[in-house]
Amino acid sequence: MLAWMNDEALHRTLTTGRATYYSRSRDTLWVKGETSGNVQHVKSVALDCDGDALLVKVDQIGPACHTGTDTCFTDRDLAMETE
Repeated sequence: MLAWMNDEALHRTLTTGRATYYSRSRDTLWVKGETSGNVQHVKSVALDCDGDALLVKVDQIGPACHTGTDTCFTDRDLAMETE
């Protein structure tokens, strides 16, 4: 899945071991699985070379996506236009 983190979400993720994200539309923090039970236990967090993206590796309990699937990304490839 893909989600936003602000400084506080990252801090809580690192200190609790539970994936915590920031909802831009609701302007609030949320813990993955808090209401659904589909918890993410954090195994590691890596910062990319530009310092603007994180890779959070987790042990996922239940589906990752709110639609009930294991991933938020579909199997459908988007067509790329070529010259």
